[in-house]
Amino acid sequence: MRTVRALWGATHPGPSLVVTVLSLALGVAAGLEPWRIVVLVVAVFAGQISVGLSNDAIDLFRDATVGRADKPLVRGDTRVRTAWIAALIALGVALILSAVLGWAMLIAHVIALVFAWGYNAGLKATPLSLVPFLVSFGIFPSLATLSAPVPQPAAVWASFAGAMLGAAVHLTNVLPDLEDDRRTGVRGLPHRIGPTASVVLAVAGIVVAAIAVLVGSLIEGAAPVVMALFAVAVIVIAGAVMIRMRRRGADRTGFRLVMGAALVLALQLVVASGTA
Repeated sequence: MRTVRALWGATHPGPSLVVTVLSLALGVAAGLEPWRIVVLVVAVFAGQISVGLSNDAIDLFRDATVGRADKPLVRGDTRVRTAWIAALIALGVALILSAVLGWAMLIAHVIALVFAWGYNAGLKATPLSLVPFLVSFGIFPSLATLSAPVPQPAAVWASFAGAMLGAAVHLTNVLPDLEDDRRTGVRGLPHRIGPTASVVLAVAGIVVAAIAVLVGSLIEGAAPVVMALFAVAVIVIAGAVMIRMRRRGADRTGFRLVMGAALVLALQLVVASGTA
């Protein structure tokens, strides 16, 4: 049980569960049959487990260097070899289940996972650190629509919103660890442009995405009042971020507000996908 708990802790359980729940919501919104929803959710969950475990396994030396005692591998709760085996098994499960849903879904999921693993393997330390998030999250809404009996990619506005959501996650999630990353040689895009520019870029992307979802979903016949409320909520939170940052700088509260706006955008995307 100790090994299981350690492996679970190394999967980045919070983000993994959020992404998995989002896949469930998008599957329901796409009108998939129950069995397809179950396979989709398990495939996405397995993929997220593989990404999280590979991240902690690759970063073991860096995490140990900066004293990340919150990391199970750093504490020695389980061996790195065990984490790699679990990550590869999870990756295999993700790919097999994706194939069950069709070749289109399999190809899309492979591309998303390749970029996610690529980020872990080294892209995180380059100016291109944003690219895996743009690609993987941009593909994400299509995982549900490509799992249908008649597969088709998600609407362009949905893919754009997914990409902007991924950008916001990356630009804000790494900021609290900037100093630790500098010590271990990680200099991705947020490290290079700084916290203020990262937050502004993340907020701008979220706002533009919310407007794109609003316009795109209305063109496809979504409920205008509901979609407008989501867009307004995103804009209001974005305004709060800017005010907060002007007064206090790019602090942790500002980061949390950005993620709050990203969550509202995710909900807007799900509702738009189900009503358009």
